[in-house]
Amino acid sequence: MFGFSWGEIGLILAVALIAIGPKDLPVAIRTVTAFIKKARGMAAEFQGHVDDMMREANLSDVKGEINKLRRFDFKTAAMETIDPNGNVREAVNEAKTAVEGAAATVASPAYVPPAPVVEEPPDAPSVIPPDAARKSPTPAFIPPGTRRWGY
Repeated sequence: MFGFSWGEIGLILAVALIAIGPKDLPVAIRTVTAFIKKARGMAAEFQGHVDDMMREANLSDVKGEINKLRRFDFKTAAMETIDPNGNVREAVNEAKTAVEGAAATVASPAYVPPAPVVEEPPDAPSVIPPDAARKSPTPAFIPPGTRRWGY
């Protein structure tokens, strides 16, 4: 019933019968049961209010988080994190303007870049003979204390 064993309940009833008396015992039992019913009702109502508050608080928190995610702007957040002062953006815009100005100069029809001039040295042979291109063979054994062989 309330966590009591049947023996404990019997003992409580015997003490109540002696203390209250057989004549007033039914009225006392009705009063105690009414009190227990009221206490249970109040506890259930309180638990219901707590559950409602938790549900409302949780739903409003979840709704607020969803609204934050809907309003989240990644571009703005990244720009504020990477370049809070705007210095990088200014430098990029200046470089972009300079490159566009240079590209406009190169792309204009009035400007034609000069053709590269390639001149060959006057004494250079047109073909190097294969024997001259080969190195002399390296000896298999170089005695210690001798100078290196040509390279």
